[in-house]
Amino acid sequence: MSRILVTHPIPAPGMDILAAAGEVEVLELDHDGLVERCASGDYSVVVSQLRDKFDAELLASAKLVGISNYAVGFDNIDVAAATARGITVGNTPGVLTDSTADIALLLMLATARRAIESDNLVRSGGFTGWKPEFMLGTDVSGRVLGLAGFGRIARATARRALGFGMTVKFCPRPPSDREVSDEELGEFAGRVEHVSWDELVATSDFLSLHVPLSESTHHLVDTRVLHAMKNSAILINTARGPVVDEAALVTALRERVIAGAGLDVYEREPELEPGLAGLPNTVLLPHVGSATVSVRSEMARLCAENAAAMATGSLPPHPVNPEAWGHAG
Repeated sequence: MSRILVTHPIPAPGMDILAAAGEVEVLELDHDGLVERCASGDYSVVVSQLRDKFDAELLASAKLVGISNYAVGFDNIDVAAATARGITVGNTPGVLTDSTADIALLLMLATARRAIESDNLVRSGGFTGWKPEFMLGTDVSGRVLGLAGFGRIARATARRALGFGMTVKFCPRPPSDREVSDEELGEFAGRVEHVSWDELVATSDFLSLHVPLSESTHHLVDTRVLHAMKNSAILINTARGPVVDEAALVTALRERVIAGAGLDVYEREPELEPGLAGLPNTVLLPHVGSATVSVRSEMARLCAENAAAMATGSLPPHPVNPEAWGHAG
């Protein structure tokens, strides 16, 4: 019977699916421990979390058939190195679109309307009555939402923003661009505007990031971009932390180069850039874009089904690199 290493328990029904496919061992490991276990030959499949780093060095010695990542993203895994070793990688696509779009809207509203500041003020006894210019925020309705990327989550965010009466612009593949036909836009044809990355940065009241982490998007939002934004603009990030140069962001927020930021992800998660937590013009969430009971349960099902398939000799239903299947080194 195959052995499956789980680096952190996943919600129901995930663990039951895994147990039916093989012998399951749950071990929370540091990186050195993960390297050792993957190289041991004791396991055919690892069920991993975003915090588990499968770099080229680890994968070079790994004796695995597959890695099933409990996430849609897989930037914690060197997929090219895994493919070269014949290690198949699985992920959990298509299940957290709406929940993450909801968080993007929550961050926009909470940052613009100073919800966290207001909540803290009331709880601390600072609310002494209504005043005409007390805790004034920024309008959301009627403002320009710029979407960096236009995949599933960005489109779901656009759908919500249009319901708020926002003007929606997008750049499909920042910092570069590509053509997008009306047929590809579908329901959004004539309702959203395709612009260049530079124009998106310069004209957005809210700039919301929806790009995967890659070499081209690492520090996509840097000092130059922050200074090109409106002084009244708010940055929203529900994508990946390293898409933003967090040190540059702290400086920009402190100096009011931009008005605010709503973040659900961080560059060195779970650590924050020094000074970020003390800034009042921020809303900081602990990476909860997919954190609903139903979404996390469905992610667990897909993740476990990927792992179970690989452990029992089948191509997983959601492979990132299907070409690796059957070529384990």
